Amino acid sequence: MGYAVVILTGSILLTLPVATVNGEGMSFLNALFTSTSATAVTGLIVENTASFFTMFGQIVILVLIQIGGLGIMTMSTLFAFLIGKKLTLRHRLVIQEDLDQFQLSGIVRLVRYVLGVTFTIEGLGAFFLFLRLVRDMPMGKAIYFSIFHAVSAFNNAGFDIFGNSLENFTSDPAINLTICALIILGGIGFAVIAELYDGKKFKNFSLQTKLVLSVTLVLLVLGTIVSFALEFSNPETLGNLSWQGKGLAAFFLSVTPRTAGFNTVPTGALRSSTLFFIIALMFIGASPGSTGGGVKTTTFGALLAVLYTTATGKEDVELYKRRIGKEVIYSAIAIIAISLMLVVSVTMILAITEEAAFIDLFFEAVSAFGTVGLSTGVTGNLSVVGRILIIFTMFAGRVGPLTIAVAIGERRKRKANIRYPKEKILVG
Repeated sequence: MGYAVVILTGSILLTLPVATVNGEGMSFLNALFTSTSATAVTGLIVENTASFFTMFGQIVILVLIQIGGLGIMTMSTLFAFLIGKKLTLRHRLVIQEDLDQFQLSGIVRLVRYVLGVTFTIEGLGAFFLFLRLVRDMPMGKAIYFSIFHAVSAFNNAGFDIFGNSLENFTSDPAINLTICALIILGGIGFAVIAELYDGKKFKNFSLQTKLVLSVTLVLLVLGTIVSFALEFSNPETLGNLSWQGKGLAAFFLSVTPRTAGFNTVPTGALRSSTLFFIIALMFIGASPGSTGGGVKTTTFGALLAVLYTTATGKEDVELYKRRIGKEVIYSAIAIIAISLMLVVSVTMILAITEEAAFIDLFFEAVSAFGTVGLSTGVTGNLSVVGRILIIFTMFAGRVGPLTIAVAIGERRKRKANIRYPKEKILVG
């Protein structure tokens, strides 16, 4: 409900004449699409953010990105702090759910920490971007561009006001590495950042942090290698770049599907094999308690652990000498199953309503669900039905498919009074 109210408010603001360059405002459907994309920190656009919107419109989008990235409850708590209002137990419980925390104690302290970390990292990111951009544009414009892209990158949104994402900086180490750092930090989660900041050794980290860091590192390395290999000779992407440019572009291609949505090479020019690989990365997404979407790295890690346990014949699912409870395993399987059903359903309907290649529509659906924002170029050509479908998919991806399923169904857990006899069935 909170996300829906913010999206609707953003939609109304974007329909105002002052929000667009032509002075006519945006149509409500396109405004709803853009507002949902910004609040869901996705980055899919039906109009070019740089040329279509005035500074007012761009700032509306930026505020929506910040609210969506931090979470509704975190932002409402910030306002409660500002007016000196005390938080009720119900408020604290909802914050606990919104931030993916295990326990209720220390929630208010955690919110203060999240806000502090967010504004500190965004500030540092903006500073480093400013040092690079001020060489190419006036100081005032460099400051504005630096803040906008730092906020967009840390919140894994992917909105840009350059007009062509980051394609002008394909081989620029300063821009690439700063944006990548912001994306990765925004995508690993605030609890993980806290443990890293404490300076603990890896063996002393919580299981959550160990799993997030391990899966993230594997996906980044694997993504860089696969992207480099698949696009090495493609003249429209990496083919004509220097070795440094190839390396930076390949690394960026592995980082941005983690729900960020920026691109330094044309996404539509990528080979089908690369697009399919990126679809897998987008589906996995970022980590719990972060600004990113997807089924999350820990869900993917838990599924791999289940597969390993099944293959080795062990009784318990184990990771780093710790046992994972069956309720976590059930949740992981449910999240992946619901997400797959959603993506498959959306892709199938898009294949009926839209005139585009199947791989492009599949890519669009997963990008919307994972709140990534990458597109091969079909977003602006979607029909009314297609746009409404993508709006719903972005919303579901930000709120979480399991959250929606639980909200629609029975909220409280019920213990059955009857336990039926067990009987085997054949599977596989």
